[in-house]
Amino acid sequence: MKKATMKSIVNYIDTNAITELADVRAEIVAELAKDEAKAQANRDLYAEATPIVLGALSDTPVTIGELYDEIANELPEGFTKGKVQYLITRVLTDKVTKIEGKVNTYTLKA
Repeated sequence: MKKATMKSIVNYIDTNAITELADVRAEIVAELAKDEAKAQANRDLYAEATPIVLGALSDTPVTIGELYDEIANELPEGFTKGKVQYLITRVLTDKVTKIEGKVNTYTLKA
């Protein structure tokens, strides 16, 4: 079930005072809270890794693999190569230049 659907159900229960669904509401609210906690933990993890990744980038093009190998020991525990790729290609797009190729490389924007 999508988060938007769950939020709509909770809102419907709240605005229509359906007391018989109080248990359902409580379960949905708990699930939404758990998802939000996980999302916040991921945001914190990416925030912690951002200065490390940016500090390792320069004007010399590197692949994600090369970058990860260089900084793996400095990254927060559990921060994988896939997370480095997500950080560079989705979060830091305004700070990183992508150089298209058979294997994409990345540099720090000037």
